[in-house]
Amino acid sequence: MNTENESLIDFPCDFPIKVIGKSDSDIDEHVVGILLKYVPTIYEGAVRSRRSKNGNYVALTITIKIGSQSQLDQIYQALGASDRVVMIL
Repeated sequence: MNTENESLIDFPCDFPIKVIGKSDSDIDEHVVGILLKYVPTIYEGAVRSRRSKNGNYVALTITIKIGSQSQLDQIYQALGASDRVVMIL
């Protein structure tokens, strides 16, 4: 049984963060800018994007190196605070 301090994720690890955002011309740069405040680098090829059928939204998957649960929590909070981000998975 897991206690409150245990995580199901073994850190450090490569972690895919999935973000759905409003289809702005620079939504990927916006999201990457937020992530770079919490991780030292995002490697080339780490960002994948796909537009919705009607082009109103963009689904981004960004794979980053995460060192701890608290770092991951901070990233989710920062992404959630953005008015251009609709959902984070």
